[in-house]
Amino acid sequence: MFNNPFSFKGRIRRIEYFLSVLFQAIIFFPIVFLIRGIAYEREIFWTFFVISAWFILAQGAKRCHDIGRNGFYQLIPFYFFWMIVEDGVPKKNKYGLNPKGLKGPEETGKIRQNEG
Repeated sequence: MFNNPFSFKGRIRRIEYFLSVLFQAIIFFPIVFLIRGIAYEREIFWTFFVISAWFILAQGAKRCHDIGRNGFYQLIPFYFFWMIVEDGVPKKNKYGLNPKGLKGPEETGKIRQNEG
């Protein structure tokens, strides 16, 4: 979990995306309030904002990839709710292997799931 969090390539599971959003909120917003009134407030804010935005956009793009969508879908308002609840594609797609480690029938050579 959290391998290459600033990379836009690959796929991540729902839990990793949810934890990323939660982590971003827990870290970023208190920092915004803690730096109020100190020297270099604007520079510190924008530094943390750029790092935080890059992190959450990269994680969102990877979550979109897991669903089978382009990373730009995360820019649709309230789409992040869908990314949290929608299960990923259960097999390899053009963005990479299934992050759950499960393989589809074309990867295992089995037609039905109940084949031994």
